[in-house]
Amino acid sequence: MDKFKKKKEQWQSDLKKSKDRQYDFRTVSGLPVDLLYFPDEESEQYLDELGFPGQYPFTRGVHANMYRGKLWTMRQFAGFGTPQETNERYHFLLSQGQTGLSVAYDMPTLMGYDPGHDFALGEVGKCGVNVASLKDMEILFEGINLGDISVSQTINGPAVILLAFYIAVADKQGVPQENLRGTLQNDILKEFIAQKEWIFPPEPSMRVITDMMQYCSDNLPQYNTISISGYHIREAGSTAAQELAFTLADGFAYVEHAIAAGLDVDKFAPRLSFFFNSHLDFFEEIAKYRAARRIWAKRMKNKYSAKDERSWKLRFHTQTAGCSLTAQQPEINIARTAFQALSGVLGGTQSLHTNSMDETLALPSEKAAEIALRTQQLIAYETGAANVIDPLGGSWYVEALTDKLEEEAEAYFKQIEDLGGVIPAIEVGFFQREIAQAASDYQQLVDEKRRIVVGVNEFVKENEEIEIPILEIGSEAEEKQIAAIKNLKTMRDNALVEKKLNEIKEACRNKDNIMPPIIEAAKAYATLGEIVAAMKAVFGEWQESSIF
Repeated sequence: MDKFKKKKEQWQSDLKKSKDRQYDFRTVSGLPVDLLYFPDEESEQYLDELGFPGQYPFTRGVHANMYRGKLWTMRQFAGFGTPQETNERYHFLLSQGQTGLSVAYDMPTLMGYDPGHDFALGEVGKCGVNVASLKDMEILFEGINLGDISVSQTINGPAVILLAFYIAVADKQGVPQENLRGTLQNDILKEFIAQKEWIFPPEPSMRVITDMMQYCSDNLPQYNTISISGYHIREAGSTAAQELAFTLADGFAYVEHAIAAGLDVDKFAPRLSFFFNSHLDFFEEIAKYRAARRIWAKRMKNKYSAKDERSWKLRFHTQTAGCSLTAQQPEINIARTAFQALSGVLGGTQSLHTNSMDETLALPSEKAAEIALRTQQLIAYETGAANVIDPLGGSWYVEALTDKLEEEAEAYFKQIEDLGGVIPAIEVGFFQREIAQAASDYQQLVDEKRRIVVGVNEFVKENEEIEIPILEIGSEAEEKQIAAIKNLKTMRDNALVEKKLNEIKEACRNKDNIMPPIIEAAKAYATLGEIVAAMKAVFGEWQESSIF
């Protein structure tokens, strides 16, 4: 009883340090609501498994007053065509009330190829924005002060290079590195597991990431170096339990590699963040987020001996499930996205991206992106969901789901440990097989109509004609980007570029931190493809083994 009272008083003290938003937090009918609801009976189990928001084990949230103090960051994943076109979309989204930017890169950028490379032809600007040099990054953020806004970048294999471009733009804007806020996805382990967009072999890839963690811990204290991503694991067909377990296992692997490299866990762990999918099983998704916070807190405190409470806090971004969107009756996707977004909010997300109704058909049109953003704003300001912390906490159903997901995740951790860890498990195809089997099992249920997907296997409209506008990216973007690269190479100091590329190779060979020479090469206008080639010359490449 004394412990319960002490924890409650601590939470109330933390609340006094926080400020609420200027808003009417009553119900629409004017009924007052408490910030938090908890059991009348004082319970040791409640403290151990749930606790108060902002307190270990953070099941109920990482902040004492959650959305009463500050709403989640509303991001819309955006990028297409040339940097100029995407810059125009960013200015539009910011004018509509978006509070953070999220960069979608095209396939050549994700794979480390310059426009004009044989492997890039036909793909430049198609599924995201093409960025191949510092000049492109300068154009991408023209008129946007990087000291004033948080920017998330979805990039993995060549993440170190895109971060270098970003830092170089900030330097040109006069923004100190310590003022930069944002998140780099930079999760190479999930690439080997699910998305398949790697460049270097697993071990050198982990070395690159630990170098980045070291550099950012020293120079970018507000920047999230890795967004450990379950999103793509779920999109590949995993269950919620697999998404939870495999994502956290990746997170623990990054922690272990960083500690082995000599980094202080309490220096880098507070800047790790996570990226989860929000699928359509409303209550299971909420339970997944709550279980994730609890598992992470326990492991960071008890296994990795983190002392700073910030190291125990799992902070995460959520994106609604792209794989749940249907080409049939695409307007229904607006409702799907709203349910998924609401579960992310009720689960305590720190930032949120809502998919547009047309994303299963093409990149989002401006109107569809606006509706997706308005969906978040409606949840924030009209539903009352942001007025109370963890409003489903204490629900027998949600608490049972939370416990069950934690139990299943722990069973997976044991299997991964028995295989020797995450990288050995990747090399023998463990994750890949588990996800493939889960995807097959789900598809069989849909095929047998034991799972209904509206508009796909039931409630179908025959001879449907899609009437929504579709954004189409032609070949003009590719032609412009190829011309821009050629022009860049005639304007820059090519001898200096060659010198900087050799310095990158040397750093890769001698184990020096690779971030400083890559930043210097970026400032000399070395291209993405040139820097990747320099790193490949030392690190080599990797081919996945067949698992079937």
